[in-house]
Amino acid sequence: MSNMLRNNTADSRYEMDEQGMTSWADYRLVGERLYIDHVEAPPALRGTGASGRLMAALAADARDRGLKITPICGYAAAWLRRSHEFRGLLG
Repeated sequence: MSNMLRNNTADSRYEMDEQGMTSWADYRLVGERLYIDHVEAPPALRGTGASGRLMAALAADARDRGLKITPICGYAAAWLRRSHEFRGLLG
């Protein structure tokens, strides 16, 4: 039960496992811009902060790679706007 972020490049999605279940964020990488199309957690993990932990990990990865994030997903957009640490990645 790892909560380490995986960048599943074959499926263009970030994944994170918790309690034997996987939360994910579908993305598209275009140049130096990461488009987050959809973020989802399994029903049993909803309300536990799993999606927020996933977003924090993927945002840290994007920052480390020098990428800007364009959220298409409403959840990702709201999370980034609220994040003091990662708000600057919005682009």
